[in-house]
Amino acid sequence: MSAGNIAALRAKADAIVGTVPRQAVDESCVVLVRGSELAPEAVNWLWEGWLALGKLGVLAGPPGCGKTTLALACMATVTSGGRWPDGSRCPVGNVLIWSGEDDPSDTLLPRLIAAGADRSRVYFVTGSRINGEVLPFDPSRDLVQLSAQAEKIGNVRLLVVDPVVSAVTGDSHKNTEVRRSLQPLVDLGGYLGAAVLGISHFSKGTGGKDPTERVTGSVAFGAVARVVMVAAKVADEAGEPRRIFARSKSNIGPDDGGFEYTLEQVEAVPGIFASRVLWGKALPGSARDLLREADEDDPDGGSEGGVNDFLRSLLADGPVSAKSIKADADGAGYAWRTVHRAADRLGVERRKDGMKGGWVWALTAARRCHERPEGAEDANFQNVSPSAPSVASSPESESF
Repeated sequence: MSAGNIAALRAKADAIVGTVPRQAVDESCVVLVRGSELAPEAVNWLWEGWLALGKLGVLAGPPGCGKTTLALACMATVTSGGRWPDGSRCPVGNVLIWSGEDDPSDTLLPRLIAAGADRSRVYFVTGSRINGEVLPFDPSRDLVQLSAQAEKIGNVRLLVVDPVVSAVTGDSHKNTEVRRSLQPLVDLGGYLGAAVLGISHFSKGTGGKDPTERVTGSVAFGAVARVVMVAAKVADEAGEPRRIFARSKSNIGPDDGGFEYTLEQVEAVPGIFASRVLWGKALPGSARDLLREADEDDPDGGSEGGVNDFLRSLLADGPVSAKSIKADADGAGYAWRTVHRAADRLGVERRKDGMKGGWVWALTAARRCHERPEGAEDANFQNVSPSAPSVASSPESESF
């Protein structure tokens, strides 16, 4: 912890135990505060239930879903004193952004302008001056200086770090190193009274898991964050793509609900086009349920491959009732329409098992030969023949 942070803690401790003589306090002691000396305080929100002042939040999702554009939309709301997607008004404030992926001039600023931001209230962290030399910003070295600059600006209410893994100086998959690296960001947010929003990706091959568990790297990213938000492209009832922004975890408020949103290209300034967010209707439900129909063409590649492997493994030994497959799919976190699309891709036969029987699914003979390990015995292989009649089914037509 930096000397500045220690000084801030000492000042706070002195304010709480101000009646204790200074000479009675050992300079090297652990600071303890009696619960009776504290007053209960409510959480202060920048956006009620979503972005808390003095706390770290994480926004995660697969590539291409517009995470940075969503963060910029939040920045625009703060700088313009606009309204959040739920209609609540945001007090005007200044914002900081440190992006290790996008250029401020040709990418970030046009999007901010397109979103209606007051760019006089936006500050880009572009580097640090050390002994007269400008070097890349390093959070492990430069947060004290950033804190001083933010104090000079005043009224900083939001700090965006894109991607948040950039703040980790060690192994981003090690819990202890991630926690150690993120704590100075949390301290900075608390010191400034600003919400800190870190951007992250979903790990590949994690389709079907709880969205908070899908955040790339150590579980500490989701654990240290007080609120975890997720964004993804999903399929609606008709199979058409739509975008969902949802709350996956919160230790300080509701942990469900979300909003639809779309991205559109507009001419931010003459000759320069940029994307912006258009918010849609509010959505009830958990993030896992809202994102369960994640678009299988998603560039993270995890959803399609995962459900394909899941279905292959269930059908590898012969026909299985649709009722049993659906129960297993629910347990694995796959929506029924997602499993149906995987069945279409794999050429799965879906037929009625007799006049009064339910639906039965099976890999075709040719597909089963391809999937079965070389030399493996398959006593049930003849249960399905290439010429067996197959009836196409839909999620709604099957009776369990």
